[in-house]
Amino acid sequence: QVQLVESGGGLVQAGGSLRLSCAASGDTISMYNMAWFRQAPGKEGEFVAAITRRGIGATHAVPVEGRFTISRDNAENMVYLQMNHLLPEDTAIYYCAGGTTLIAGPNPQNYDSWGHGTQVTVAA
Repeated sequence: QVQLVESGGGLVQAGGSLRLSCAASGDTISMYNMAWFRQAPGKEGEFVAAITRRGIGATHAVPVEGRFTISRDNAENMVYLQMNHLLPEDTAIYYCAGGTTLIAGPNPQNYDSWGHGTQVTVAA
């Protein structure tokens, strides 16, 4: 099972940008569909974006579509989430996840490896 460590979170003003990184170890992520999820204070976790094993297919949740972009570098065992035009409602802990099931996408049950998260705070 791959181990995942997120980084790149922080405090940013609304309208700003952040790039989250997810470093994988213990296995090659080329065998995994990868995704980002987030959880805001007092709310349930929600899907943000997912990308297939070779990076050919990607999907983004409606609230972030056009602002966030998921990408991956299998050679470096890294996954990224570029976040632009950030809004206060994007404030959350962001988690990287990896799954070996056939299906990528928004269902967290498709992912069996999770990082510990990185905090993103967007000030109004």
